[in-house]
Order: sequence, then C-alpha cells, then structure tokens
Amino acid sequence: MPNNTSSAARPPGKRGIVGWALFDWATQPYYTLVVTFLFAPYFVNGFMDDPTDAQSLWAFATSAAQLLAAVLAPVLGAIADAGLPRKPWIAVFSAMLLLGLGGLWFAVPGSATAIPLVLLSFGTATLGVELATQFNNAMMPGLVSERRLGRLSGFAWAVGYAGGLVSLALVAGLLVTSPDTGKTLFGLSPIIALDTATREGDRLVGPFCALWYLVFVLPMFLFTPDRHGAPPAANPVREGLGRFVSSLKDLLRQHRNLAVFLLARMIYADGCAAVFSFGGIYAASVFGWGVTELGLFGIILTVAAFIGACLGGAVDDRIGSKTVIVVGLLIFIVGSIGVLSVDPDEILFVVPVESKAAGGGLFASAGEMVLLAFALLLGIALGPIQASSRTLLARICPPDKTTEFFGFFAFSGKVTAFAAPLAIGIVTVLTDSQRLGISVSLVFLIAGLMLLMPVRAAR
Repeated sequence: MPNNTSSAARPPGKRGIVGWALFDWATQPYYTLVVTFLFAPYFVNGFMDDPTDAQSLWAFATSAAQLLAAVLAPVLGAIADAGLPRKPWIAVFSAMLLLGLGGLWFAVPGSATAIPLVLLSFGTATLGVELATQFNNAMMPGLVSERRLGRLSGFAWAVGYAGGLVSLALVAGLLVTSPDTGKTLFGLSPIIALDTATREGDRLVGPFCALWYLVFVLPMFLFTPDRHGAPPAANPVREGLGRFVSSLKDLLRQHRNLAVFLLARMIYADGCAAVFSFGGIYAASVFGWGVTELGLFGIILTVAAFIGACLGGAVDDRIGSKTVIVVGLLIFIVGSIGVLSVDPDEILFVVPVESKAAGGGLFASAGEMVLLAFALLLGIALGPIQASSRTLLARICPPDKTTEFFGFFAFSGKVTAFAAPLAIGIVTVLTDSQRLGISVSLVFLIAGLMLLMPVRAAR
C-alpha cells in the first residue's frame, strides 16, 4: 500500500512527529477538565440550582455543537483536499476553541442570565476543537509509513492522556478548591487567591485550558510539515464541494467496506463519548463528590487511559486495528454497565451496601470502590478504541483523499454525537432519573460493535 508521503513538504523528522503528537497534548485538557471531570460536574451541580435540568441543558448544548461539526467536517475536508494546506484551517478553528473556553469564566453560580452565554461558549469550543482535530488527523498518513501508523496513533493518544493527567493534577491540585474546606486536591491553599463563593477556581478551568492549548499547539505549527504537491485548484471551494459530492457517491458505491466501518464508528464513538461526558456527572451526583474526589477520580482514569493507549498502539500493529477495537468495546460495555449498576445503597443493581458515611475517607464506601473499579475498565479500553479507530481508517482509505475521508471519519464520529446526548437529555427529563438517562449510551455501544464485526480490515 503506498504511503502518502507527498502530502508533506519535507520528511517530518522527530520534531515534526512530536509536534504533531503534541496537538493531542494541547487539546486533551478540554476533554479532561471541561467535558468530563471538572467543569461539566460544576455546571450541573454548582452553577445551576437543579442538577436534572442542568444535565438536560448540557446534553442539548453538546448535541447541537456535535451536529454542526458533523455537517461541516466532510465538506471542509473536501475543500482542503482540493489543494489547500491544513494548518490555516487548524488556526481558524483554534481561535474558536480559545474564544469558547474563555467564555466559561462567566459561569458565576446562581447567575441565570449567564446560562445562554456559557452554553454558547461551550458549543463554540466544542465545534472548534472537533474541526481542528479533523485536519490534524489528516496529516498522520504523511508522517510515517503504513506499518508504523498504529504506533504513531497510539503514541499520540498516550501523549494526549499524559497532557490531560498533568493539567488535571495542576488545576485540581493547585487551583480549584473545595467549597467546604477551601483546600485543593493536594490539601493546599490555591497558588492564586480565588473567591470560593463565586467558584472562581471552577470557572478558571476554561481560561486555563485556552492558555494550555495556545502554548502547546505551537510545535505543530512550527515543526510539523504541511502538505505540498500539486498547486491548489483555481477555485478550491467549488472543486472541493464537487469532490465531496463525488466522494460521497463513491463511498456508498465503491467503498462499502469503509462506509460500514464509518457507520459502526459513528455509533460506538457516540456511545463512548456519552459515557465519558456524563460519567463524571453521574458519579458526582450519586456520591456528592466535590473537587477533591473528582480530581482524584480523573487522575486515576486518565492514568488508566494512558496505559491503555500505550498498550493498544503496540498491539495494534501486531493483531490488527479491528481486533483491538472489538476487544476494547467489549471491555467498555462491561465497564459502563458496572458503573450504572452503582447507586448510594446498591451495587450490581441488586446487592445492598452501606451508604457513604458523612465525613468518610476518599472512596471509602463500597459503592464508590465498585464504581471506581468499573470506571478503570472504561479508562483502559477507551485509549485503544480511539487510537485504533484512527489507524484503521488510515489503513483502508484511498491515499489521495486523506483529508476528505478523515472528514467523513469526523462526520462518523459526530453525525450522531448529538443523538446520544439528545437521547440522554430527553430520557432524563421524562424519567427524572440521571441513571436511566445515561443508560441510553449502552444502546449505541452495542449497536456499533455489531456493525463493526463484518468490516474487512485490509484496504
């Protein structure tokens, strides 16, 4: 299989490869701090008065941003494949990410007038990071040979999780404090004097992620070579849109194996994202976790995801991307069911346990320990699923349509990404149960796994 080395202006070298991987390091705090462990639980349990209403609004905002990203991704990819470089696109969407993250600062608790601004800011950041990631992913096949794609993708995901871990330790350990104790995760006073009454520590998460991204995305812009080769088309927008329509037809007629994979990935990626997006919210609501518990919970899961990504990338090149994804999904499904089987008084849905005692130690109750054990399975499985999905696409897509098909890849990851949060929001409203709402994600995980089974892993 030919390697698309012509898409790079020069051999990337170690600096170019590391710069490309650091993009994941730069973006991961958005997912770790904002979406999963700190800001989202604060939005639901601190910023707004009613956690059920807050979860529904957060879910609806997520679904709207993901739907827009899904619509734009393949079209923009087609335009870029008409001859335009990728870095200018990344720069534009990076600006959206930075603007959106800055807006999260205005989430002053109890400020009903700030709710639309905060949700709009979150949606803008989500749209920016998803589209920037699409164009960064499209650079991957031009950096290494096909036989090293699995290791490169796994390495980048591991670097990303490491970035999430370091940023979480810094924010939870040095900045964000518990409203009850005024201390950080490490039991320290914050290094910056912050107002606990207005939850400035939680609100600072957005600006912190923006600064982090701005610093660590620079190596990619400076050292990773962009595409070159044929001159851009005279009218890249018109040609790109034409290519998009043509490629969509080709995808359905001539690349059915790839189309089935994208359909499967579309569904299981939505389920994975929903579990991680709302898992921290669920844990915080069930056990009343504050910044200390959530911060430590996030560190533990991020370490697990880092280990999983490292192992998955190495195993991918030996046993194949599809096998890694299938095994990862099975583990993820078991972990998801296990997490949802826990409530304050029961584990595994029916086994009674003692409720968490007031003033008890970290994760001291049986329910917390069981939830943490199942959550570790989620962390270990997520890295290989994500990394091997990206690798499998790089191995089976036509090399002359890399960005465009990574646009379809982004589309497959986002076109139904609005559906799971939307379904979670609707079921949560109808049942007034956060557990039943989040359980909808299992339908997406199981359906995606079943669709993946007939996919052929070779081009």
